[in-house]
Amino acid sequence: MHNGSGQFDVWAPNASDVTLLANGQQYPMVQVPAAPGAEGWWSAPDAPGDADVDYGYLLDGDAHPLPDPRSRRVPDGVHALSRTYDPASYQWQDAGWRGKELRGAVIYELHVGTFTPEGTLDSAAGKLGYLAELGVDFVELLPVNGFNGTHNWGYDGVQWFAVHEGYGGPAAYQRFVDAAHAAGIGVIQDVVYNHLGPSGNYLPKFGPYLNQGDANTWGDSVNLDGPGSDIVREYILDNAALWLRDYHVDGLRLDAVHALKDERAVHLLEDLGALGDAIAAETGLPKTLIAESDLNNPRLIYPRDANGYGLAGQWSDDFHHAVHVNVSGETAGYYSDFASVGVLAKVLKDGFLHDGSYSSFRGRHHGRPINTSLVHPEALVVCSQNHDQIGNRAIGDRLSQSLPYGPLAVTAVLTLLSPFTPMLFMGEEFGASTPWQFFTSHPEPELGKATAEGRIREFERMGWDPAVVPDPQDPETFRRSKLNWDEAATGDHARLLELYRSLTALRRTYPELAGLGFADTDVTFDDDAGWLRFGRGSVEVLLNFSAEPVRLPAGTGAVLLSTDERSLQDGDSFLLAAHSGAVLAAGA
Repeated sequence: MHNGSGQFDVWAPNASDVTLLANGQQYPMVQVPAAPGAEGWWSAPDAPGDADVDYGYLLDGDAHPLPDPRSRRVPDGVHALSRTYDPASYQWQDAGWRGKELRGAVIYELHVGTFTPEGTLDSAAGKLGYLAELGVDFVELLPVNGFNGTHNWGYDGVQWFAVHEGYGGPAAYQRFVDAAHAAGIGVIQDVVYNHLGPSGNYLPKFGPYLNQGDANTWGDSVNLDGPGSDIVREYILDNAALWLRDYHVDGLRLDAVHALKDERAVHLLEDLGALGDAIAAETGLPKTLIAESDLNNPRLIYPRDANGYGLAGQWSDDFHHAVHVNVSGETAGYYSDFASVGVLAKVLKDGFLHDGSYSSFRGRHHGRPINTSLVHPEALVVCSQNHDQIGNRAIGDRLSQSLPYGPLAVTAVLTLLSPFTPMLFMGEEFGASTPWQFFTSHPEPELGKATAEGRIREFERMGWDPAVVPDPQDPETFRRSKLNWDEAATGDHARLLELYRSLTALRRTYPELAGLGFADTDVTFDDDAGWLRFGRGSVEVLLNFSAEPVRLPAGTGAVLLSTDERSLQDGDSFLLAAHSGAVLAAGA
């Protein structure tokens, strides 16, 4: 949108004078002529053209250089100078990669810093063979962009175009994507466009990137529709294109889109959907955009020609809540509306519980029904656990820390064989005993204190004891959240892992499980007895959530899988052991 083309060009309409500091030398910058709405670009005509330039910007005579808002690298941290990096310098080996579609896929969500002991992209790449054997189609990385400190969930990012140096920086990121493609696995990158982190955010010094004073849950909202927002939106779309094009990423998970404040006729999400489709057409590879949203608004996944945003998928929190309540019995806070097998049946059939119904947690009606003629069940990404639903609990505890094998097995069958696109959270597949807690490493003491106090206030609404909340700033909180890979080979951990592998194999063997539409899900249940049965084509799934065995009507087809050897077929009925699941091929 501007006429300059130098690699050091910067948008700084808030400054009246800008100087480039590059490799210790100062270079005056000049304003670039631009179209209306795109004013404020500065260029340095005499800037060096060498590789590996360390640089920053001096605004209005300030002696402290600021890093580039579009830094590809910040090797010394988000408060220090930027360093150039050319993604085209990497020699890709994935020319044979054909991409992955969402239908039939299994997603695996992981946090680079806690996935392996080393916490790097290169060490994570060493686990890709394991993930392929597990039956994973996409690996979804929690945010990897630049943040202040050594470790963080990733949602405090302030350098959206950079890869955290502690993970290995951009070159390691490209190696990881290349290795994933070699293993037959696509990469989805979690990106955060609704807010910036609290430390190292210099964007307001450059231009009107934020609506200051107009905050969402995590800070000032991003300026998507006010004066100057054309360039802010270009900034976001360029960032999305960086991952999808330069880094060969197969999809994006868009964080908390309900916090994107955008009153324009064409919403940012629609622009992102169109961008993904354009890059898919250009590369010949699918580019999958998935929104995290608790709005229960299916417009996100309707086609753009049906007045939708044209995204490939959105998360369904209702599925998570219904599963969690039925296997754990927990009904506090936002779980209160989900306390029945019947709720789970509705979610399996319709995608949402709240599709215009009253939400007691919100104190109002919520959501709208999905027009199933416009949407396939694959568009709902579902899970029994994820980084939020574990990490935002008071002690960051997983289901596997409180439930035995039986309920965990039921959870696995339900999640992996539902009509939707299942997503696993790292370690879930072997019932990891390690928690996944909220951790930060803010160097500023006052910021660390404010973060810890804010967490405690959040938990009071859920009725949790604030005294048990771990200090996010304590390095041990981070260390104890790392997976213990040794346990995956022992006892019920290994048994559960084998079940997950069997379930992903079933999904591949019986494509109707993922391929049929909403109308093709047949559900029956008994709330009092605690069982549920659902059918998809030639496959029926039987689940017992109760502590007693149940006998339920079932076909006489072959037993494809059973989580408990005490379950048995008896004529046209099936005796299902307590806390167990079974999968049958439809009989004659």
